[in-house]
Amino acid sequence: MTENKEKAQSSHITNFLRNIINEDLKQGVNDPRHWCGHPGTYTEQMEGPIDEAKVRLRFPPEPNGYLHIGHAKSICLNFGLAKDYAGRCHMRFDDTNPVKEDQEYVDSILGSVNWLGFDWKDAKETNFYFASDYFDYMHEIAEHMIKNGLAYVDEQTAEQIKENRGTLHTPGVDSPFRDRPAEESLRLFREMREGKHPEGSMVLRSKVDMSSRNINLRDPAIYRIRFAEHHRTGDKWCIYPMYTFAHPLEDVLENITHSICTLEFEDQRAFYNWATERSVPITRAPLFEKAKAVLADLQKKSFEEIKPFAEAAVKFKWKLGQTETERELASLLADIKANPENLNDASAHAIVNAVAAKPEVFTPLLQDVLSATVKPNFFLLPHQYEFNRLNLTYVVMSKRKLIALVKEGLVDGWDDPRMPTLVGLRRRGYSPEAMRLFCDRVGVSKQTGSWIDYSVLEGSLRDVLDAEADRRIAVQDPIKLIIDNYPEDQIEEFESPNHPQHLERGSRKLSFGKELWIERSDFAEEPPKGYRRLTLATADKPAMPVRLRHAYVVQATSVEKDSDGKITAVHAEYFPETKSGTDGANSIKTKAAIHWLSVKDALPATIRLYDRLFTVPKPDAGEVDFRELINKNSKTVMQSYVEPSLKDAKPEDRFQFERNGYYVADQKDFTPDNLVFNLAVALKDTFGK
Repeated sequence: MTENKEKAQSSHITNFLRNIINEDLKQGVNDPRHWCGHPGTYTEQMEGPIDEAKVRLRFPPEPNGYLHIGHAKSICLNFGLAKDYAGRCHMRFDDTNPVKEDQEYVDSILGSVNWLGFDWKDAKETNFYFASDYFDYMHEIAEHMIKNGLAYVDEQTAEQIKENRGTLHTPGVDSPFRDRPAEESLRLFREMREGKHPEGSMVLRSKVDMSSRNINLRDPAIYRIRFAEHHRTGDKWCIYPMYTFAHPLEDVLENITHSICTLEFEDQRAFYNWATERSVPITRAPLFEKAKAVLADLQKKSFEEIKPFAEAAVKFKWKLGQTETERELASLLADIKANPENLNDASAHAIVNAVAAKPEVFTPLLQDVLSATVKPNFFLLPHQYEFNRLNLTYVVMSKRKLIALVKEGLVDGWDDPRMPTLVGLRRRGYSPEAMRLFCDRVGVSKQTGSWIDYSVLEGSLRDVLDAEADRRIAVQDPIKLIIDNYPEDQIEEFESPNHPQHLERGSRKLSFGKELWIERSDFAEEPPKGYRRLTLATADKPAMPVRLRHAYVVQATSVEKDSDGKITAVHAEYFPETKSGTDGANSIKTKAAIHWLSVKDALPATIRLYDRLFTVPKPDAGEVDFRELINKNSKTVMQSYVEPSLKDAKPEDRFQFERNGYYVADQKDFTPDNLVFNLAVALKDTFGK
């Protein structure tokens, strides 16, 4: 598929995320946003011009493993949306856990994103970031949380915290350290920073709601002690932010407009909002000052003028937290909600005055109230949206299971062509165009539980390579064909087009002689019913004539066998009058045409045949250990022959080997003196047949 055709198809594909972005652009939800050219607080962003990017998205992998096909869906979605909406997509590594991260993974991830056809840099911007770039900001925000009673240092053990967290049916239990004075928590947090306390002895927890139905809001930890060298910051830090706290702050600091992730993070959205909204006085200081100015102005207004603000505060009462100040306002709002007639001049001004007195603890409420009464998305915060993750049959995508496959030697490494990793799919022969087409076809939605059959992935590659791949000839499982009545020293050359539907691509010459290689399966001494290729004559039936493509019609006459009874050569005679392109070409009717190579100039090659790694559609369903479901025939190595022109191939060149399938010159092992090809996909889906 050409780039223009692919782009034209993609531009017509709509989904709920595009609808959200379209509506946001229409409503000006993220306007006007300033961009100073790099991430930072909005105080820094205000130093730059209005952001020319209509949207800012991000692809935020953790550098602790290799990307798989599920990540390809996210990459194509985020970078694709940014491209379609004249925006930017940031390449950002969430490197908040120094124990599991490595530069090897960073390099591999960057290579995979580029391979898929996307980039984080253009003529104007380079948007390549790490969470560790923002550790100083995060530390400042954490101290802000502590000072305002929004976080506390907890000295319970990890087991105690887990036990007291509660269940889906029982509320959590407050930590005995939950109400410790802010000054004490601040001192302890700074001691944690200075390395004065051992790992696991204490954590910094957010103070949200231990009785929340959403367990993710039951005071999740936001900082932990970890004496480990970080791959970028070295030993500067011994406390590290938790992913769930760091991730939303990264989005805010990068001016992200739409934070798109998979549905397993849906329950985390509430804490995502908590972190972004509670950090407003630090991350969105100029807008926070505007909010305070709005409050100061409202304090001078009449009841009718401030009534919309008060009504919105009642509506969004649920945004209030558990600080003493918020609880006091919650009581007033609850009374008005129960008794609407109690909303009057005095109560309305009481609401405004309470918020104006300590706005730093009311930022979640202010975000929704001001967005409803002044301007949509008042603090210009990112919003999280979730889509369905990719479930593909016949593979496992659990990081733990992929690691097991590699470490236990069940596959030949992360780039084994049977693996669902992007490096494996690339080595298998999948092209970026095929991967993007596949991601377009599977689409995005909120629907859960749906599975994409592996054949959809294979079909995408076939559709791309059918048009793109030049044709070549390879004899995978060779057997010699000796044409007894062909002149001993005669050599002919036959033209074969590089692509039968694209004759403008030219052709190449194939040498024809007395001895040829053909596929072993193209001869049958005892043919099954319906067999149409080479056979010997029997008492009941004459030998079946077969056309050698581009050449002559031949008919088998006898065979040679080794001491084990295995056929080593087939003898045949040819009919000179049936030469392709001549008047007598069709003088003898045939029911099949087979490919061939001249023994004299065919080149030896290794061909690796790959099939699905597992024998069942859902190998990680859990009923049987996934290791027991591995397809023992998923890899077959053939000693084969290929036509001489393939000596000039380059690693990752893709071809259709006529009658067999689409193949790729191996990325690692192929050289002009060591021809190695991998089966990317067969011409037809034959799995299980």
